[in-house]
Amino acid sequence: MPAFDPVRDAVLNSPTNDTLPPSPSFRRREVSTIPYKPASRISPPSSVLIPMTPEEMKMLKSFRGRGTSRLINRKRARSYDPDDIEQPPSKKLADNSRPDVGVLQRLDSPIIGLKNFNNWVKSVLISSYAHPALLRSRLSRGNRRGKVLDLGCGKGGDLTKWTKAKIMEYVGADIAAVSVDQARSRWEGIRAPRFDASFAALDCYTESLTTAFSPETLSQSFDVVSMQFCMHYAFESESKARCMLGNVSRWLRGGGIFIGTIPNAEQLLDHLNDIPADSQDLSFGNSVYKIRFESRDHRGDFGNKYWFFLQDAVEDVPEYIVLWDTFVKLASEYGLHPVYKEEFHQVFAQNRSHHEFGPLMVRMKVVDSSGESSMDEDQWEAANIYIAFAFQKN
Repeated sequence: MPAFDPVRDAVLNSPTNDTLPPSPSFRRREVSTIPYKPASRISPPSSVLIPMTPEEMKMLKSFRGRGTSRLINRKRARSYDPDDIEQPPSKKLADNSRPDVGVLQRLDSPIIGLKNFNNWVKSVLISSYAHPALLRSRLSRGNRRGKVLDLGCGKGGDLTKWTKAKIMEYVGADIAAVSVDQARSRWEGIRAPRFDASFAALDCYTESLTTAFSPETLSQSFDVVSMQFCMHYAFESESKARCMLGNVSRWLRGGGIFIGTIPNAEQLLDHLNDIPADSQDLSFGNSVYKIRFESRDHRGDFGNKYWFFLQDAVEDVPEYIVLWDTFVKLASEYGLHPVYKEEFHQVFAQNRSHHEFGPLMVRMKVVDSSGESSMDEDQWEAANIYIAFAFQKN
């Protein structure tokens, strides 16, 4: 009769149908010839308990059947801060139906380093320009803690940043209703103390905020307006750009701040000009991103279209060049004047040793504790096609 081994037999006879990998150690062994005569026993006298070999113990220790997996999956998930997970640059003010896969799933993104870096840049921008504006509001208006308008809020990727800013009220708008619903759910999941929030599906390039928000919501002016990775879609036409700037300026208080991130038009056009004159393929990029222009010709200040693809984030969508001088000139008509403009790699160079932003890079996994970047060269190139800006209203 086969030697009796309770652990081995329990695994081999498990109702889960999991099978162990083949091993020469799982075989019948000769029963010892030493007499075995216990005073009392339950198991048949023909069976003998044979200790497992070290090889068998090692194999069973690392075995992962369904039962084991169920136990592992019941362990509490590792803690995370949603503020450290980037919402990818996406067509937020177009039909953004990309599903929200969840924070932990986004950690598996092949460009998680790039997403974390983009998120860190936004944190630097908010801390450097939004926080002072909110502080000025508190000092000048007593206990009022600040009010923020997030145009192109997407799925609410920046909500935790505004929680840390200790604002009083948040208003978020996006053209994609499904994204707005997800942002609202994310806000509802934030632990107290929590700021008040209003959300609405709105195309702020063609509609006034008054079409989606109540007079009560808009009665108090905003201290900060934020547009992250989305403002360039307004430059499809002058009318859309003016509608967007009107929504920004009309409800932004004097001295308030308008912050955002947009593609660097100068760099994109330099890449386009570097393409050989006889080439029919007006595209450039790498394994992470690709940009394809429709034409070498530019039709004035608006409507200069190109197509953008970003791995695991943007599926080849049309975008529009934002000529910086045109933006500045148009914004001035709405009382908005630039106080900051930097390419992303300059934001990194200027703040990597900052007493606050340097350690934040480690916490947000932009770099490790030794300063090694989490991005490869292709991701760095993709990050550097963007600029960060801040405008102040007179």
